[in-house]
Amino acid sequence: MQAIQAVIDTNGNPDVIHFREVELGDPGPGEVLLRHEAVGVNFIDTYHRSGLYPVPLPSGLGLEAAGVIEDVGEGVDRFRTGDRVATFKSGLGAYSSARIVNADWLVSLPQEVDFDQAASLMLKGCTAEALIERCAKVQAGDVVLVHAGAGATGQIMIRWLAHIGARVVATASTDEKRQIALSAGASAVCGYDQDDVMETVLAESDGRGADVVLDGVGAATWPCSLQAAKCRGLIVSFGNASGPVTGVKLGELSSHGSLMVTRPTMMDYYAVREEFEAGTRRLTDMIASGVLRADIGQRLPLREAAQAHRKLEARETSGATILVP
Repeated sequence: MQAIQAVIDTNGNPDVIHFREVELGDPGPGEVLLRHEAVGVNFIDTYHRSGLYPVPLPSGLGLEAAGVIEDVGEGVDRFRTGDRVATFKSGLGAYSSARIVNADWLVSLPQEVDFDQAASLMLKGCTAEALIERCAKVQAGDVVLVHAGAGATGQIMIRWLAHIGARVVATASTDEKRQIALSAGASAVCGYDQDDVMETVLAESDGRGADVVLDGVGAATWPCSLQAAKCRGLIVSFGNASGPVTGVKLGELSSHGSLMVTRPTMMDYYAVREEFEAGTRRLTDMIASGVLRADIGQRLPLREAAQAHRKLEARETSGATILVP
């Protein structure tokens, strides 16, 4: 099967993304040939492209895709030709029309989950599962501050948190985006101004502050996250949309109330097969039951991946972005 693949030979702005046509051949032992129907775009893709997260070059791009198995290699007994699956742990290269991947890290898709939803929700949804349920261990009644609540990951986190009974305060930059966060299930929304955030968080928490802060923005929101967390609260800093958090002084954690901080990577919570199966099963159940859904804000042709990156980095998107092979 011939496939189109996005490639970067050097790090840089979105213009470094180019495409090549390749002949994939047959899958080897333990592998499948997967034809993509939808490809997910995530902020981490821009980090790989820019070099913020270094990868060996030349490299493919993208981690998340959903599609149909076209062929299976020797020893693959869990899947067969025609199966609907998704992937987010098969290494870089999801920005392609098809590719050969290890069958061990495929997720079976129930019929209730379409390809766009799967390609939008696998990586972001597993991030939400890992951070909310296993990292922060959020409980019903907890007050959680979610930065960038109108973004694709933000909306998923809000829906997940609301479902388990947490009280969510979301930040967003415009009235339109604040309405999106409210529609996802946030109890209250506000802008990024520190006074506005503090007033809202204190009002929703009876003056205590947030039990948990989920911060995927990074440098720009770090001071606000420190202020908003309650005494002995937890800040989960999981993204760098505005740049990485640097120069953290441990004394600041003490002065803001003996705070706890973690900088997790989702893949560390899906490192072994048992964790992978449990986490993806929890996620697909949430999608199939209608608790989670992705609001697809942008659908672009695969060859417009550079434009997708520009829009994402300029914060010109809402909801999820899908590339269509």
